[in-house]
Amino acid sequence: MDVTIAIDCMGGDYGPSVTLPAALDFLRRDPAAAVILVGQSDKIEPAIAKEKPVFGDRLRVQHASEVVGMDESVATALRSKKDSSMRVAVDLVKSGAAQAAVSAGNTGALMAISRFVLKTLPGIDRPAIAFALPTMKGQTYVLDLGANVDCAPEHLLQFGIMASMLVAAVEHREQPSVGLLNIGEEDIKGNEVVKRAGELLRESDLNFYGNVEGDDIYKGTTDVVVCDGFVGNVALKTSEGLAQMITTFLREEFSRNWMTRLAALVAMPVLKAFKRRVDHRRYNGASLLGLRGIVVKSHGSADSYAFGKAIERAAEAARNRLVERISERMTHYNTIRPSDSCTPA
Repeated sequence: MDVTIAIDCMGGDYGPSVTLPAALDFLRRDPAAAVILVGQSDKIEPAIAKEKPVFGDRLRVQHASEVVGMDESVATALRSKKDSSMRVAVDLVKSGAAQAAVSAGNTGALMAISRFVLKTLPGIDRPAIAFALPTMKGQTYVLDLGANVDCAPEHLLQFGIMASMLVAAVEHREQPSVGLLNIGEEDIKGNEVVKRAGELLRESDLNFYGNVEGDDIYKGTTDVVVCDGFVGNVALKTSEGLAQMITTFLREEFSRNWMTRLAALVAMPVLKAFKRRVDHRRYNGASLLGLRGIVVKSHGSADSYAFGKAIERAAEAARNRLVERISERMTHYNTIRPSDSCTPA
């Protein structure tokens, strides 16, 4: 076994009914991996009883008596639930028993627990959330998506470094292109923070493309798009809303009368191909970058297929030394001074 993933089985909207099938499917697909199922053992053990002999020591259960609710406060999750499935999964990464943790639970709680337990890497002021979005050319990694709503220029530089190492690790592109999200391509555009961040990125040894605009994300202009957490979260939620609107409109138009229903039947192969191409489940799994360990956040409403993709992302990052890559690259920027101007969401 070359990688072990700790899975928070109790997190998310559906808990073990999704996380357990996803973990077992992952083991079937990846014979070199192992998983530790973290959660209330009385709910996990009966569900996997028939599978345990098949996977042997590749499948373990780690009991955790508590669960962090999806609407629970960060303070409660961090201070009062030290035996939660989320906390225990992250603790397993810290101890070295697992190389990565995956959870579909409360995002704020997961970020707070991960930062408290694992700490940030040298040279990283604050961790960031990076997510892959589908594009005309494949996928683009966007960060930050909500962990830091106000950022200093140095933080945006750090985001670019971390995301570059993520793409190098999981996409196997050693010099990924980096774009800075702005209101125009010209260097003089944007507020003072973004303009200064552009200067820092140009001075770095990253493959910096320059400023990109919102439409460049889905064009796939760059492999990485850097922004603060306020802008990134708005862009993500806007994209999700647009996708839902297009789906609703198509369904309404195709069901309007018998002629449109017939047209829908004829167009079905194209519609199915389109759906597969933009299926958000294929891109599930946001990486919490900048920590001394790998943590991947699955969407809370993910089904077993989508959650399995998050597990795969975690395994790929661990196998390709994501944390070590970020740490090594940050040594080139050890003159960057920590700043407190980045406020968590």
